[in-house]
Formats: sequence, C-alpha cells, structure tokens
Amino acid sequence: MGTQGQKRRRPKPAGRSGPLAGIRVIDLTGHVSGPYCTMILADLGAEVTKVERPGSGDDARAMPPHVGGESVPFMIVNRGKRSIALDLKRKDDLALCRKLVAQADVFVENFKPGTAAKIGLGWPALRRLNPRLIYCSVSGFGQNGPWAARGGFDLMTQALSGIMSVTGAEDGPPHRVPMPISDIGAGLQAAVGVLAALLARQRTGKGQRVDVSLYDSALAFGLYEAAHYFAAGAAPPRLGQAHRGSSPYQVFRTKDGWITIGAAAQHLWQRLCTGLNRPHLLADPRFASNADRVRNRAALVAILNDEIAKRPTAAWETFLAAHDIPYGRVQGYDEVLEGEHTHARGMVVALKHPRAGATRVLGNPVKLSVTPARAVRPAPVLNQHGPEIRKAAEKAETRGKRATKPLRGQRKSA
Repeated sequence: MGTQGQKRRRPKPAGRSGPLAGIRVIDLTGHVSGPYCTMILADLGAEVTKVERPGSGDDARAMPPHVGGESVPFMIVNRGKRSIALDLKRKDDLALCRKLVAQADVFVENFKPGTAAKIGLGWPALRRLNPRLIYCSVSGFGQNGPWAARGGFDLMTQALSGIMSVTGAEDGPPHRVPMPISDIGAGLQAAVGVLAALLARQRTGKGQRVDVSLYDSALAFGLYEAAHYFAAGAAPPRLGQAHRGSSPYQVFRTKDGWITIGAAAQHLWQRLCTGLNRPHLLADPRFASNADRVRNRAALVAILNDEIAKRPTAAWETFLAAHDIPYGRVQGYDEVLEGEHTHARGMVVALKHPRAGATRVLGNPVKLSVTPARAVRPAPVLNQHGPEIRKAAEKAETRGKRATKPLRGQRKSA
C-alpha cells in the first residue's frame, strides 16, 4: 500500500501536533540561521533534538539581553526544541549522536564545509547509515565554489552579496541592514528545502542533501538590483529611501514624524494628486507614468516633501485612509510588539521558561487553517532533556535489533 515513505510513517508523539508531527529532526546548528530553520520545523510539529556542546552549549546562549540568566534571542529562535549535551570528540557521545541520526528523518548542521565529515557526520557517512535521511547543510557560502571554505556571518554576506552597496543614504557609506537578513533568509530557505525533500521522499523513499548558504540567500533578496544590472549592464546606484522601480514609493517626513506612502500605481497616483488638489501634477509630462516618475524622482520627491511636511502624521493617516492609498507610519518596536494587529495575528506568544519564567517569543508568520504552526514549548535549558533522549535512543536501538533478529529455525541470509 502506497510508497516506502508511507510504510514507515510513525505515530504522532504524545502532545505533538501539526503537519510535521512524527518527523524527527536532529539539530547540530548554532547562532541564527540553522536554529531559525529548525525553529520553523518545531513550530510545524516536528520533534527537534538540539545537540549542543557540554558546558557552554550553542554560542547564541551568550548573546544579550538575558533574563534569569537565559539569552532572550536564544529563547526566541530555539523554542519548541529539546536539548542534549554531547561532546562529539568522545567516541561514546559520537556513537549516541549517530544512533539518534539513524532514527531520524532530518539532520541539520551549519558547520564550515568539511567539518561534519571530519567527525564522522558528513553526508556520505550518514546517508549510508540512514538512506531515508534528509541532510541539510547551512553555511556561509555553500558546499562548492571558490569561497566554500570561507567562514561567513550575516555581516560578511550582506557585504559580498551586494546588499550593503545599495543600502543607506545616496551619498553615504555602505550600510548594513540591522536585522540579520542573510541568517533569517538562509533559515527560511533551508526550511523550504527540507519540506521539499520530505515531500520528494514520499514518492521515492530516498533522502537527499539540502545545501543552503547565507550568500545565496542574501543574493536572492536583490531582485530589483539584479534586474537593473541585467537590463543596464551597470551596477545599480544607492537610492536611499527610494524604490528602484516605483515612485512615489518611500518614506516621507511629516510635521512631527515619518510616514510611508505607496502611490506608484497609476490609479493611486491619480487619487493622491486629486486628494491633494494638485491637478497640475497629473498634467506634468515628467510624472505621466510610473516610469516617468522613476526617471524624474528627485523633482517629484522635492514637491511631495514640501507638501507632506505641512501636516502631522495623524492627519496624513486620515487623509490617505480616506483616499484608499497604501500608507504606514514608522513605528518603533515598542508600538509594534504591543500593537492590536500584532496580537490579533498571533505574532507574540507567551511561554513559561523553567529558569527565565514568563517570557514572550515571536509567533510563526505562516497560518495554516487545519494544522496550524504553534510555539508551545519554551527553549530548553542546556542538556535539559539529555537523560530522556539517551534512554529513548537505547530503547529504540534495542527494538530495532529485535526486529531484525532471525526467528528460531529461520536461516540467516547469506
């Protein structure tokens, strides 16, 4: 009945739900990119076992700010997981790790390329151990290419991917996007790759490797910048707050703050000019189409800056809402995280941590109607689940040996 993947489907672990219930993930990742991937899998119901160094654990545990001695960034990106401390330089701990992998569906690591193989946890070795395994590698620059051996963090990949060359003021220096977008992008892409590989395994019964890099993920954000280069053959210039292919579409200073306005589409541009009682702008050939407005952006923005600076932000919110023009005032994170819409969307979740007490984490942005993603378990204390994981691994290995032992009177195959 069905495929090989269906034959080995496991029952849901007690207390777990979601579309990935029954999927076991071994997580040998640290910092942000790998843990972000496995956080998504955990939210979707997978049983994620985080393998950490004894003593210090994931380096992200040291990242401030801390509450109750626990890193808040770590708690956000590692919720929903179990922790076991293993010294992979010790033969017995490495053997236990391999037992866990033999019983798993997914293995995720973010070592420098070649490091996992040196300790016996590379793709060829684990594929022989578990042919159904989905093996996901997240690295700075990928598993091949001239930069493969380089270590890479978000900062370096933002620089090398071109992001910093187009970010910041037009006449200013290169600017780093303050969010770790290379890390988060790679984590998202890794999760997509794992899900696709799991789906393929249902048809083929075989695992495969997923290779994701921070560099590729950062480069993939440069959609408009790549389009500019492919069309013009020249590096796209830095534009500050402006959009490369739309105008007006940027942030403007009001009398008492800042507001974004997106009125590049022709019908929105007409509404803006009509609402402002500026019909001459509609008749001006410099602003006749979006392409014209992009070419003459400096002149257009100067006119709009003068107009928008006359009124406070609240007045512009009322005006733009009345004319059905997309807008958004610039909010601080204190407003965002306490905002009514944020909570209505389930994007702030309260959890009780064994050491930090009552904490809050960010919710999952993917909303599924039947099998929703949920953040229900706080991030683990280092080695919190070590004893139970060891015991379960030994039990599973014993059951496996019994299942393969020949019955009495039955010949062993040659």
